Amino acid sequence: MGPDHRPDPPQRPPVLVLASASPRRLELLRQVGIAPAVVEPAEIDEHPRRGELPPALAGRLAAEKARAVAARHPDAFVLAADTVVACGRRALPKAEDRATAARCLDLLSGRRHRVLGGVALIAPGGRMVERMVTTAVAFKKLSEAERQAYLAGGEWQGKAGGYAIQGRAALFVRQITGSYSNVVGLPLFETAQMLRGLGYAVEPPVGERR
Repeated sequence: MGPDHRPDPPQRPPVLVLASASPRRLELLRQVGIAPAVVEPAEIDEHPRRGELPPALAGRLAAEKARAVAARHPDAFVLAADTVVACGRRALPKAEDRATAARCLDLLSGRRHRVLGGVALIAPGGRMVERMVTTAVAFKKLSEAERQAYLAGGEWQGKAGGYAIQGRAALFVRQITGSYSNVVGLPLFETAQMLRGLGYAVEPPVGERR
């Protein structure tokens, strides 16, 4: 074989980029054996638009995050998500201060609410798929002592709706209908389906390998 007929170097498989600053989403993916090669937050404006309903907000933000990061990684799979806690037609904010967390707890106490998980995945070449996953969560009626103890613990910081179900707020949850991982930050079943559907290799669970 002459110098002009050298074989092409083997192509590396596309990598997965997680377009999120959330450590919870990264932990969830690793929990099921999905390891993003790059974690790169999108840094977009996450404020809702005037009159925007919670499902539309979660879906739009997930898609915008995915597109923003995919523009910098055109040869990668780019996964993005957004979680919105909705009480009726109202999207609750991410609690960045104690007063906001207290207002969220007051709204959620003794009521059912929805956790909306928007997921967007862009494959190499630009094809995008989107999913919306809804989980219904019912809180018990919180006593003032429970409310104050939770606020003092600080778990609410940066959390949509002012609580983290994987922490002490689990004691408030009377009932949950739908995906638990969606409430934590990423619906794993649906995300794995999306990845497989676009050609990203997801290892089957232990016991299912052949």
